[in-house]
Amino acid sequence: MGILARFKDIMSSNINALLDKAENPEKMIDQYMRNLNSDLGKVKAETASVMAEEQRSKRALNECSAEIEKMQNYAVKALEAGNDDDARKFLEKKASLAEKEAELQQAYSLAASNAVRMREMHDKLVSDIGELEARRTMIKSKMAVAKTQERLNKIGSSVSGANRSMSAFNRMEEKVERALDEANAMAELNAAPKDDIKDLTSKYDSTPDVEDELAALKAQIQNKE
Repeated sequence: MGILARFKDIMSSNINALLDKAENPEKMIDQYMRNLNSDLGKVKAETASVMAEEQRSKRALNECSAEIEKMQNYAVKALEAGNDDDARKFLEKKASLAEKEAELQQAYSLAASNAVRMREMHDKLVSDIGELEARRTMIKSKMAVAKTQERLNKIGSSVSGANRSMSAFNRMEEKVERALDEANAMAELNAAPKDDIKDLTSKYDSTPDVEDELAALKAQIQNKE
């Protein structure tokens, strides 16, 4: 039963532990699924063969038991007919068949045990595959969410970088405005001091003499008359 030795690790495997240790659970579970499906095909074929052997052994045992019972019945009939010699032959055949029956019983017990073990292995593989099918969907969903989160983190980093750039730009703008204000203040300080008296005298110098203009206007009117 080499098939049992080859798949003993599958019988005792812990899928959860394997997935927890995997660097890429998504790829690992796909590979494990392929391996299990391949193993399941082999186990099915071997299980069918072992179960068929169990049935053959059981059929041979039943046929031998039926033959023993037949020899017993014939021995009884021979004795009832007063044929001791014939009865003895039937009993001798029965004894021979009993030895064969013991061997067939042993073979059948082994075949039945093997069939049980193979069926357990088959059911374990089917269970593992069912679990993987369910977990594969869950794992891939989680991986998709993780990848989306990773992209969002990168975008967030870019936004943070843009915010830092904007902050630096604002600081530079404030610095330029401060320099401009200082330059305007310096220009104002460097300007010549204002002469109030000069401005005041120029005001009166430029003001027209109303009395003179009034006299000139009267003269023009008289001339027209």
